[in-house]
Amino acid sequence: MVNLKIDLVSDIACPWCAVGYARLERALASLPELKIELEWHAFELNPDKNAPQEPILPALSRKYGKSEAEMRQSQAYIMEVAAELGLNFSKMQQRFTCNTFDAHRLVKWAETQGQATAMKMALFTAYFGEAADVSRHQVLLGCVAKLGLDVTTAAQILASDAYSEQVQQDIARYQHAGISSVPAFIINNKYLISGAQEPQQLAAALRQIAAQVS
Repeated sequence: MVNLKIDLVSDIACPWCAVGYARLERALASLPELKIELEWHAFELNPDKNAPQEPILPALSRKYGKSEAEMRQSQAYIMEVAAELGLNFSKMQQRFTCNTFDAHRLVKWAETQGQATAMKMALFTAYFGEAADVSRHQVLLGCVAKLGLDVTTAAQILASDAYSEQVQQDIARYQHAGISSVPAFIINNKYLISGAQEPQQLAAALRQIAAQVS
């Protein structure tokens, strides 16, 4: 048995991050010889908390310099990929841009309850499956309730600055390390796998890394 620590840098507003995690799960299913410790880390695609929210298609069109029709096509492709992995991205094209800082704070709190991955997946479902505004505390508390975690405690956390420092440290650390796009899988603080690679590619990379560290 080989132990690997995976630090997964991602944003809740990043569809490929959800896909990347789902593909990682598939890759690991084919690697019973590995024992994995996974830790989620924050990244912000929309760091301006005061930026006005706008429909996702024109926002992406402007960001990437492509037409809305092109962006609609690329989003439809991601929806197909997600569906094949069992992810709910049914309202992906109806979502609005939003800041995810508070959502990241909740993931940090959920980690203390052993529920970081469950929280992350609930947030992905809320944003891409329901087009919910994951910057709104009511939406975030809805995700907490679905997981059976303490809603009162979560509300107190959101009303305070709890876990803000940890999120800020994550963002600064990985920016300083040169991470400019997500998902980014950092293995044993040494090896970097960038992007939502196919399960077979991920499995091959992890197998190669395991051979080097064993």
